[in-house]
Amino acid sequence: MSARRSEPRERGRHRASGSSDRNDTLNALRTAVCDANIELSSRGLARFTFGNASGIDRALGIVVIKPSGVPYDELQPDSLVAVDMDGRVVEGTLRPSSDLPTHLVLYRAFPAIGGIVHTHSHYATVWAQSQREIPCLGTTHADYFHGAIPITTHLPQSDIHSEYETNTGKAIVRRFHDLDPTRMPAVLVAGHASFCWGRSVRHAVETASILEDVARMAYDTVTLNAAVDPIPGALLDKHFSRKHGPDSYYGQLEGPAL
Repeated sequence: MSARRSEPRERGRHRASGSSDRNDTLNALRTAVCDANIELSSRGLARFTFGNASGIDRALGIVVIKPSGVPYDELQPDSLVAVDMDGRVVEGTLRPSSDLPTHLVLYRAFPAIGGIVHTHSHYATVWAQSQREIPCLGTTHADYFHGAIPITTHLPQSDIHSEYETNTGKAIVRRFHDLDPTRMPAVLVAGHASFCWGRSVRHAVETASILEDVARMAYDTVTLNAAVDPIPGALLDKHFSRKHGPDSYYGQLEGPAL
């Protein structure tokens, strides 16, 4: 009899523990995403409110993203917005970034990624506005991106007037029909700007920062030599594989992604 009476209390403790674990996990994600957004501003990758970062907890099915139009110096972890995979707000009082639908499309299409960054950083945006891929002209580029940074086609008028942000994500996914997003963690959206990603939101910020450096190097290189060729494929493969994949040997072993 006493065992039966204690059973509900045990279930209650399990529920409380589960709720506490969920809150701890979500709070950690909020902090990581807040730090990532502030880092975009401090690195000069996102001026004014031009950009956003998000992170996902796939076990919870929750995405945390910057609120729309809020200056970076006003961000706090509790000002970020948590949504489910359908974009419904589950925590937060502010409107999520207007780019949220693009992020959600990418999270659904690329299951290996854990964070996304969108910026209008100068040189990456120059290439996007020029409607040109960023060619792989040197080993700095090859260390992080396996080939030219791809660019989407322009959206048709119908896609712009209806569900524009969702259709932007779909255009990116179409461009990646024959590309591996873990080997090419960035894309240019024609006439717009860049989206980058990584296994965590912190890694996505690093990708965005490296992309801007690579974009600037490529711009200066083609300015000096408009006829320059991309580096040979063997050199591209060697430099990329030194840092990525099962045969990588550059650097030290990392701990868990944050």
